[in-house]
Amino acid sequence: MHSPSRKEFVSLTFTGSGNYNNKQWRRQSCWRKWKQLSRLQRNLILFTVALMLVCGIATYPTVTEHFRGLTVVVKEDEGHVLKLVIPEVLPESDKQNQPLVPEPPSEQKRPPHKRGPPGLQNRLQKKGTGSDIQVKENPIQEAKKADKEKGEKPLVKRGALIEADQATEGGTAKEAENKVAVPAVEQGDHSHEPEFDRLEAVRDAFRHAWKGYKEFAWGQDELRPISKSYGEWFGLGLTLIDALDTMWILNLREEFEEAKTWVSTELSFNKNVDVNLFESTIRILGGLLSTYHLTGDALFLDKAKDIGTRLMPAFNTPSKIPYSDVNIGKGTAHPPRWTSDSTVAEVTSIQLEFRELSRLTQDTRYRAAVDKVMQKVHKLEGKQDGLVPMFINTNSGQFTHLGVFTLGARADSYYEYLLKQWIQGGQKETELLEDYLQALEGVKKNLLKKSSPNSLTFVGELSHGQFSPKMDHLVCFLPGTLALGAHHGLPADHMELAKQLMETCYQMYAQMETGLSPEIVHFNMHEGSIRDVDVKLADRHNLLRPETVESLFYLYRFTKDRKYRDWGWEILQNFNKYTKVSTGGYTSINNVRDPEYPSPRDKMESFFLGETLKYFYLLFSDDPELVSLDKYVFNTEAHPLPIWPSAE
Repeated sequence: MHSPSRKEFVSLTFTGSGNYNNKQWRRQSCWRKWKQLSRLQRNLILFTVALMLVCGIATYPTVTEHFRGLTVVVKEDEGHVLKLVIPEVLPESDKQNQPLVPEPPSEQKRPPHKRGPPGLQNRLQKKGTGSDIQVKENPIQEAKKADKEKGEKPLVKRGALIEADQATEGGTAKEAENKVAVPAVEQGDHSHEPEFDRLEAVRDAFRHAWKGYKEFAWGQDELRPISKSYGEWFGLGLTLIDALDTMWILNLREEFEEAKTWVSTELSFNKNVDVNLFESTIRILGGLLSTYHLTGDALFLDKAKDIGTRLMPAFNTPSKIPYSDVNIGKGTAHPPRWTSDSTVAEVTSIQLEFRELSRLTQDTRYRAAVDKVMQKVHKLEGKQDGLVPMFINTNSGQFTHLGVFTLGARADSYYEYLLKQWIQGGQKETELLEDYLQALEGVKKNLLKKSSPNSLTFVGELSHGQFSPKMDHLVCFLPGTLALGAHHGLPADHMELAKQLMETCYQMYAQMETGLSPEIVHFNMHEGSIRDVDVKLADRHNLLRPETVESLFYLYRFTKDRKYRDWGWEILQNFNKYTKVSTGGYTSINNVRDPEYPSPRDKMESFFLGETLKYFYLLFSDDPELVSLDKYVFNTEAHPLPIWPSAE
């Protein structure tokens, strides 16, 4: 060991010019100078070099990604060790600069219908997006196994994980070069929330969504949370009206009073604007009626009567099958520009609301108009074992596009409203019940199949005698509807089928890398399949839809099986992880199979507040009288309306 104050000299003898070159001499000279430094000086130099190395790595995110959590060890030859640790997480500034792939223009024209016709979408599929995708072990799965070994609860229970080897629709290479910076989608870990906090977690989610809406879209139809702007459809404050009864049920009185003031002072239906009959009925009329029943405030009944009256011109058709669009200012109605058809779901999923409006106002014309529609559909030819085609002509009153049957978009809520009208009316209208029971037998006979390899029960589609294993997420309303029927005295095997389909709908979430369901899945049926579910490129989006959470609520309310709550909790956590926007609000996403970049769409549909969060809250509540299913029936937008007293 050398003393710091002592100098030593080394004598070198050159025996030949070729034995030592200049570089070797300089190396020995540098080493001699290094050894002459004190221990403190050497440690300071080593520390400075290591710090510069760390700073250099930190400035390049792609390099940092590979070195997260790495301990840099600098060891001095005398046993002194210096350690530097690269942080586990990126700086906050990096988090807030995630790119956004632009949303396909065709999806921005109009919000997707709630169990009715979706906005026109390009369904052309690229080759290689289906069964040729390989299954692989996923690092997330490995991490969850490690958590399980440690006794920790994994974030999501998942089956076979699918390799995300396909690009998001709209996320081409050219678009990737032009990504723009947007506020980050929050991806915090909520996996260890105490169970008693689940209700408060839903309230927090609502407050966060409401914060964004209030700040960037107050009084408008929809929030665009990433661009901090809003979108309009009818210009009637759809999100606010849809959320009224949710705020009341969640006991968010301050937010409710703010919204009520807007309804009282700003909401006017005297506008020269075309609205969709179906969407306006289930969201606006249904939302106002349910809020009136929950609060007893006549303001909401007056507004409901106003919009209900303005929608009536839709029924002025030769067949009494209503037009799809109404100008609520001019009092005129018309079909879409491209067809004289309406969809069956649209014209048969407005009955609960107009029937209730007649009961409250004692004005029979509202109920008479919608009852005529059901009576006509009841008698129509073109059904197959109780299943109805998707379209009906407003001039002839006949089904069109015969031979195509689905429980997805354009037909789904027809079946839902058969049962719910029968329940609403005190179980007296036997034609409605007969049609419902016959339709369920038609589903079992024609549409119900099993997947491979795990024998998941699913509901497919039928086109001119050809079966397709395609199932919309919208079909996940069915487990809840089946359970509701069983609760009201229908056969017990309805509940058994509900449980089987509930498992399938959960797996549509659990088998995706984000733990969120795509809009549409295709089930594998042939032997030798390595997984049950395929998702095509154009179908990988998630719109914050409520149907699976809705059915989880019904199944838990009737069975008390805690697994339904746990499944719902997983789904809520994944909404928070992949769709929550830091500045306020939640966004639909383009790709549920890419957890690294799910490609936010910059749109929060009104039904996220009107339905999805409401059903989460009811699922986690232990109070069976909180919207009792013996006293209320939910419309297809989750707005509770009273079951009529038996005397009526």
